[in-house]
Amino acid sequence: MHHLTRILTFFIFCFAPLTWAEQFPANAAIASAHPLATQAGREVLDQGGNAFDAAIAVAGVLAVIEPYNSGLGGGGFFLLHRARDGRQVMLDAREKAPLAARSDMYLDQKGEPIPQASLVGPSAAAIPGLPAGLAHLAKRYGRLPLRQSLSAAIRLAEMGFPIDVRYRAMAESQLALLQSHPAAAEQFLIDRDVPKLGALLKQSQLAATLRMLAQQGRVGFYRGPVARAMVAAVRSQGGIWTQADLARYQVKERAPIVFDYRGLRIVSAAPPSAGGLTLAETLNILARYDLAQLSQAQQMHLVAEALRRAYHDRARYLGDADFVRIPTATLLSRAYAEQRAASIDLNNATPSASLQAAPKAKQGDHTTHFSIVDRAGNRVAATLSINTLFGSGFVVGKTGVLLNNEMDDFAASEQAQNIYGLAGSRANRIAPGKRPLSSMSPTFVEDKRGVLILGTPGGSRIISMVLLAILGLEATPAPDVAALVSAPRFHHQYMPDRIEVEPGVFSAEVLDELTLKGHVVHITQGKWGNMQAVWVDRASGRAFAASDPRVVGGALAW
Repeated sequence: MHHLTRILTFFIFCFAPLTWAEQFPANAAIASAHPLATQAGREVLDQGGNAFDAAIAVAGVLAVIEPYNSGLGGGGFFLLHRARDGRQVMLDAREKAPLAARSDMYLDQKGEPIPQASLVGPSAAAIPGLPAGLAHLAKRYGRLPLRQSLSAAIRLAEMGFPIDVRYRAMAESQLALLQSHPAAAEQFLIDRDVPKLGALLKQSQLAATLRMLAQQGRVGFYRGPVARAMVAAVRSQGGIWTQADLARYQVKERAPIVFDYRGLRIVSAAPPSAGGLTLAETLNILARYDLAQLSQAQQMHLVAEALRRAYHDRARYLGDADFVRIPTATLLSRAYAEQRAASIDLNNATPSASLQAAPKAKQGDHTTHFSIVDRAGNRVAATLSINTLFGSGFVVGKTGVLLNNEMDDFAASEQAQNIYGLAGSRANRIAPGKRPLSSMSPTFVEDKRGVLILGTPGGSRIISMVLLAILGLEATPAPDVAALVSAPRFHHQYMPDRIEVEPGVFSAEVLDELTLKGHVVHITQGKWGNMQAVWVDRASGRAFAASDPRVVGGALAW
């Protein structure tokens, strides 16, 4: 009966009739974290590909030019909308724990986390999912052969790309990590130092691996010489990968989380992403209030209180749905939101410690996102990651593949915590073949005015960033996608018990009022996120793209 219910739920979510008539945009649009990636997506669309082919091109190029954020050694989620039948589905290409993984593998004899064990080197790496995700997209949804969609990535890896300011900053911040692994130093540095601006960075070994993937599909990465080379390199350094780990990896097609908020239909990521359920609970709580009638400080107070409770439930209940039973119906229900909201005081902050305690867990914050719509109305929101900057710092053998350190996204124990301070529980403990919980939240937001396609990197702050964009869309009669991605940001995640705010964007009066309500206000050292969004306007039929001004990106509508 449980299995039948899951099947019925999948069909209801993925094939539900659209509330508003499908309208093809007059133009295509792409927003990604780099102009070269956006250009690669445009080239594929101009060659007759669709949004799904373009997603392969964009992801492939980002894997080459943004190795600090994503890559073939990582994974992610692709939220898809197919225009011809309205099908909406999330491709889960999240990494998986090796079959030899143990719940205590990063703990010492006293049960304490071993410093850096889940962050550095091949033992920190889960089995990559991105290559399988790209092959799945091409086979099931694309029009073009995989080799055509990956041609730009192969070319940039082989011929090189010019180093920009962002690459230099990322490489400089992780110079010691890259220098500690000879293959990484050879691939990402020049003469073991940060490359100069404008220098060409070539990755011939990665180009060869991309070519194998392009020619043979998933077999070219998960079996054969590439797979053997990766396993040999990992095991030579004490890692636990096997050929079976790679051969058994599969992309999962999951029903996205779908819910409504004040006339908006929201489609977002399902577990093992916490995004959709956390967004739904937060917005269901906020639906009780007329935010437009409140002051800025009062709005921020209520948003923080709603996030506090939703992140608390994230910590208690969420994990890989293939391994743990998640109370999805409860977390999506308005009745449950009413119960959670009942303890909110409009004038005083609720101490997080007064909520039922939940232990700390982990979450990296270096990811990438892109949004695409084609002229047929197909759309993609994709968020990809290798966890922290340059992942584990370990390049496997002669493959050019930089491994993730996503094993750090599991809860090492029910007491463990890391620098991100995100809460977790037994639901996210390590188990063989399990996928770690993520905050990546590719999202579609739709109403009679149009469709917003969005997402962002940012670790535990991803969900609150997407939330604020949704609230901004609901509050404005004339959506401006550039304004949505550039709006000021604040964040609360249950623990640590504080409101984090970007520097210089909120008045002293607003921050003082929050302090008087009992909130700890923490002004961060810098701004965060790199939101990439596309807005399709129903009235004009035009598509608009915008990249977050906090980081140089590539937004293009044509």
